[in-house]
Parts: sequence; structure tokens; C-alpha cells
Amino acid sequence: MHGSRQASAALLDALRDKLAGTRVEVIVCPPFPYLALAAERLAGSGIGLGAQNLHTRDEGAFTGEVSGRMLRDIGCSHEIVGHSERRQHCGESDALVAEKAAAALAAGLTPIVCLGESAAQREQGTTFAVIEAQFDALAGRLGAVALAEVVIAYEPVWAIGTGLTALPSQAQEVHAALRARLAQIDAGLAASVPLLYGGSVKAANAQALFAMADIDGGLIGGASLEAGEFAAICMAAEGK
Repeated sequence: MHGSRQASAALLDALRDKLAGTRVEVIVCPPFPYLALAAERLAGSGIGLGAQNLHTRDEGAFTGEVSGRMLRDIGCSHEIVGHSERRQHCGESDALVAEKAAAALAAGLTPIVCLGESAAQREQGTTFAVIEAQFDALAGRLGAVALAEVVIAYEPVWAIGTGLTALPSQAQEVHAALRARLAQIDAGLAASVPLLYGGSVKAANAQALFAMADIDGGLIGGASLEAGEFAAICMAAEGK
């Protein structure tokens, strides 16, 4: 929840300029009030547009909510689902996150589904159990065919907004486990579903993270608010 119309316009224009010609797939997900501005500013740039949340229903008496169909109508192609801050502060359960992913797919959006453990869960040694439960709720709701249309982002809660980052080896370990879980469902899923890492990714650590075999890209938070920093992260991903 950052920015203003003026700041957003300046950031989008700078990103359009700095990322011209990039071979990396880039999606920006601004707050709801600036989605129309972003759609206008990014038109023809090759940079995709996504949103940060959606309701499970297409329409109805849900004042204050936004549907996937509305987001698609305004030009979105992607949708972040189950970000750790929404799980933590808005009480979104694994089942609700899975339902939102299904709603995004039904609206023609690609859900970027976030999974991750808290600091306490990592300290207790339950990281993989937590991630598996979150993943299984998603897979159970969607099934193998729909799961092929999803992007999965591992974002350890303890690395969101804290300045802490998982070591490349720690992130790779979880990504490898997710890849193996996908392979248990269908070998094709393991090869096709993108796995992103999110958690204090910045230009200084992006190359080391993206060098890991099972990390396909990043879900960038605070660093995306500065055009030069975000562009440098994108450039680091070009070697994948």
C-alpha cells in the first residue's frame, strides 16, 4: 500500500523505458486505484499487468470487493493470491486462497499463488509441512489440469518486509521440494509451472537467487518501487 498517482505514473514510465527490449516476462501489480493508470501507461510495452487481490465471486452484493472479471476487463492478465500479508492480516486460509486461485482462473487470469512459513514455523522445523499443506489445498481444489495454469511463489513470511532474505540454498531447498511435489502429480507440471522466490529480493542478491536450479524468477516487493533497482533485478533474471 504505497504510492500516489504522480509517483505511480513516474515509476511506470521509468520501468517502460528501462525494460524496453527485455527478454524477461515482467508483470507489475499496483494497488487497485492505479490499475487503470498502469494499463494506460504500459500499453504496448510488453510489460504485463496484475492485481494484488480479488473476490471469489464474479459479482454480487460484496461492497468494497473486486472481482476477477472486473480485473480482466481493465486489462489485467495476472493476480497475486494468498500473499503472506493477506494470510497474516486478513485471515486468509489455505482453503480461501485455493478458492481465489480458482476464481482467478475462471476469470481468465493467471494466479500467482504465494506459499510460505513464518519464523516460528521455520524454527520449529515445520517449514516443509506448512508448505505442503498450503500446496495440497491448492492442488486439491484445482486439479492437475488447472494447476498447469498457475504460477507459484515461495515467500517465507520471515523475509517479507524485514530485510531478511533466505539464503539461496534455503530457497532452493523449498523450491526443489515444490518441484518434486508437482512431479508427483504429473511430470509435465514439474517442468512447466514457474516457481518464483519472494522475500527481500534486491539487485544485490538477485543473481545468486536466480542462479539456483529451481528458482525461475522473483516476486519483488519493496525493491519494485524504485525503477533502477527493479530493472536491475529483471536483468539478473535474463540469464535463467
